[in-house]
Amino acid sequence: MLEFKRAEGDFAFGMPAEDPHLTDRSAKAAKIIANPGNFKVCESCDSIVTARVALCPNCNGYRFNAEPEAVIEQARLLAARAQTSVTHEDLQ
Repeated sequence: MLEFKRAEGDFAFGMPAEDPHLTDRSAKAAKIIANPGNFKVCESCDSIVTARVALCPNCNGYRFNAEPEAVIEQARLLAARAQTSVTHEDLQ
C-alpha cells in the first residue's frame, strides 16, 4: 500500500481522493435510474438523452433504445467511469 506524507508530518495510507466528476455523474445516474421512462440510450454513441429528443445532441444519431432496463444499465455503467466523450456543452 502507498504512503503519502501529509503537511502536518504524519503518515496516512493513500486512498484515492473522491473524484468530483464521478460524484456528479453518480448523482445524474441516480436521477435517471429513478425515472428511466424519461430517458433513452443513443445507439450510436451510448449517451443517455431525454425521451423527447429526435436527434442525439452529441452525435446527431437518430436510433435510440428506450427500454427502461437498457437505460438503467447504461446509467450504472456511465456513473462508474469518467467521461470519455466530448459533449455539446464541452464545445461551448
